[in-house]
Amino acid sequence: MLSLKEKYKKEVVPRMMEEFGYKNPMAVPKIEKITVNSGFGRITSLKTSTDKQKLVENVFQILSLITGQKPALRKARVSVSSFKLRKGMPIGAKVTLRGERMYEFLEKMIWLVLPRSRDFRGIPLKSLDGQGNLTIGLKDYSPFLETKISKDKSLFGLEIIITTTAKNNEEGRRLLSLLGFPFQKS
Repeated sequence: MLSLKEKYKKEVVPRMMEEFGYKNPMAVPKIEKITVNSGFGRITSLKTSTDKQKLVENVFQILSLITGQKPALRKARVSVSSFKLRKGMPIGAKVTLRGERMYEFLEKMIWLVLPRSRDFRGIPLKSLDGQGNLTIGLKDYSPFLETKISKDKSLFGLEIIITTTAKNNEEGRRLLSLLGFPFQKS
């Protein structure tokens, strides 16, 4: 079976050139990067400082297990008193994947994680942003095989953004569906 990178080069590029009339293989849209985000601002405002630190460490550990890369801490830029949020408080974690890790993560997403997601019926077409980029939200990280869910650790959601070089939704959807993304039938 072909890896996703080989499939892109051998099957997707010629098919996209034929369908969209590209004259040069370098003009065919490709996946540029994948960003995995998790916000924990609401949870950290409810707990004590030691619990906050444990939660942040838990999120970092799970994100690094899922992506194979250390996450970057995202801090609040401004204070918001109604959310008990102070400037500089940790509110999220972010990982940007490129190259080989990106393709490994994509293979895992397409073939393992999305089919294991609860009540998954395909990716809605409204998840594309108009420029061919795809945003997928997961309510929890349980479909990832690397993680083990224990009673004391709280579940958190993930936002996965797949950034492409496509110029519109049609090109982006076709690229992703040729790579194997399961879109909903319209």
